[in-house]
Amino acid sequence: MRSVTVDAETLAEIGRGAGLCAVGFCRAEPFDEVAAALHERKRAGLHGGMQFTYRNPSRSTDPARLVPGAAALIVGALEFGAADDCQPEGGRPHARVAAYARADYYTPLRAALETMAEPLRAAGHRAVVSADDNGLVDRAAAHRAGIGWWGKNSNILLPGAGSLVVLGAVVTDAPLVLADPEPVADGCGSCRQCLDGCPTGAIVAPGAVDARRCLAWLVQADGVFDPDYRVALGDRIYGCDDCSEVCPPNRVHLRLTSRARPRHHPVAEPAPSPPAADRGMWVSLLDMLDASDAELMAAHGRWYIPRREPRYLRRNALVVLANVGEPSEPRVRAAVDRALRDPDPLIRAHGVWCARRLGLSLEALSEHDDPMVKAELERPVPPRAAA
Repeated sequence: MRSVTVDAETLAEIGRGAGLCAVGFCRAEPFDEVAAALHERKRAGLHGGMQFTYRNPSRSTDPARLVPGAAALIVGALEFGAADDCQPEGGRPHARVAAYARADYYTPLRAALETMAEPLRAAGHRAVVSADDNGLVDRAAAHRAGIGWWGKNSNILLPGAGSLVVLGAVVTDAPLVLADPEPVADGCGSCRQCLDGCPTGAIVAPGAVDARRCLAWLVQADGVFDPDYRVALGDRIYGCDDCSEVCPPNRVHLRLTSRARPRHHPVAEPAPSPPAADRGMWVSLLDMLDASDAELMAAHGRWYIPRREPRYLRRNALVVLANVGEPSEPRVRAAVDRALRDPDPLIRAHGVWCARRLGLSLEALSEHDDPMVKAELERPVPPRAAA
């Protein structure tokens, strides 16, 4: 049997030195309870067509599927920092991007995990990094490794950092631990602010999210954007932070970091982005609707987009424009007319919704007969609130 030449404490120091805010270790046993819960929620339809996590629960809950003979997990968390409260400048209307999606934080996370995997490989062990790739249920691994507790919004909350982290793990056949650490004590107690603060009621029970109502999923789902949640989408173009923003541990953490308290680890620096790539809290809706396919994917292709088709970015932008656009602005009118003439019936259909909600003419609509377009023409449209 091979001997382990790198111990857990040394690996944790390496990970923290690479920028991780927390490192934990646990056994690589299957997550049987999590697998059962995922199968049950999938049967109940709570996955809403989501493939990530739900695609193959039997695989993602068994570390041995990644590394045969897996013995241990090294779980790392990378903090992505405080929310950006800056207001957009010029180029109205704007749409909001969730904090976790404002830059690529998974590339530096994987790099930090690799720094812990390399010494294990050098010692003759297998070590595979898994992060944001459906290979491992990262939240369950983080909980077992003693990094944080399960929040009622289904996120893992870390003492001192809340849920403002991205998670990943190294799966290895090195026997680094004999037993799992003590679980982190539940820090939620009777608090239910995330349940009450969800704009669509998607958190149907503590720790259980109905993806069919979750705005963060609906912007990634294919097909027609669910009419029941278009108004609730508000100005969000990608993701939703509401359950995190109302969470007391997150609010305390953001207040402390805004006072520039001393830190023992750096807040994650995002991976370098191409010049056209999305960065920051706000994006211009009209720039998105004016862009070509290539320009859209260059700017926002890091996001999860159904089948990598730019049409879904335009679909989402039209729903948001219907909520926040100013119908008297010429560029808004031009963008809606262009959508009404689009050869793609998905875009025409959402152009109809946008035009009707903004009180604009449908004169530019090029074809009425597609079922999606006809449905939008017949659908009741809730009025916008007076300015």
